[in-house]
Amino acid sequence: MARSDGRQRYMSALLETCDKHGEFTSLLLAGGWSTCVACGHDAEMAAAAAAQVAWRGQLAARAWDARLGRAAIPERFSDRRLSTYQPTCAEAAQALSVAQRYARSFGAVRQSGMCLIFCGDVGTGKTHLAVGIAHEVLEQGGQAVFTSVIRAVRSVKETFGKGAGRTEAQALRDLVEPDLLILDEVGVQFGSDAEKLILFEIINGRYESRRPTIIISNLALGELEKFLGARAVDRLREGGGKVVIFDWPSYRSRKVA
Repeated sequence: MARSDGRQRYMSALLETCDKHGEFTSLLLAGGWSTCVACGHDAEMAAAAAAQVAWRGQLAARAWDARLGRAAIPERFSDRRLSTYQPTCAEAAQALSVAQRYARSFGAVRQSGMCLIFCGDVGTGKTHLAVGIAHEVLEQGGQAVFTSVIRAVRSVKETFGKGAGRTEAQALRDLVEPDLLILDEVGVQFGSDAEKLILFEIINGRYESRRPTIIISNLALGELEKFLGARAVDRLREGGGKVVIFDWPSYRSRKVA
């Protein structure tokens, strides 16, 4: 009986050879003969590494979604990229070049706080280029926020009433802290002293912390002061701030034609 048990124990283990790890002992288990232990360990390590990569990818995707959500880029413009901007004249090509350099060197731009002012005719691609820059900033890991002047002013005014969910300081901080702020439709608002004061608080707060701002307006440059105030425009122009005049025919009018 002892001899029979010994033979059974002997037949439950075989010496096998793994092409990668050499000789190993294969054991007879319930599901069959065991494979190379070292190969199994390697497979477990590879699976763990793949799971780690997938987990990091999920975190990155969530972070991207959060930045994109906070950016508040309108759905109509969400697909605008610098790579899809098609200049129709030499001046438009120059505007694209300015936007590309600004986005490409945003690290230095963020250190200097250099602003951009896009002003001129409607339908010439001002918003397209500004949103294209915003996407580049987001892809670089920064935070960009897009808002119209009316929404920005309203977000601050809403804190004045009783029972407001946040303070004026918090509303201003949401507009001052992003790495890039895009203020669209300058000139559509009333241009009241109260609006100018709020906009100055935003622009000056960003100026003091060297955070760049992009202004988009259908107005001529000389008319911006009526809606932003001279001090705010001065802040935007200081430190190498660039003005790009969009004075070529509208894309939309070309499509209609």
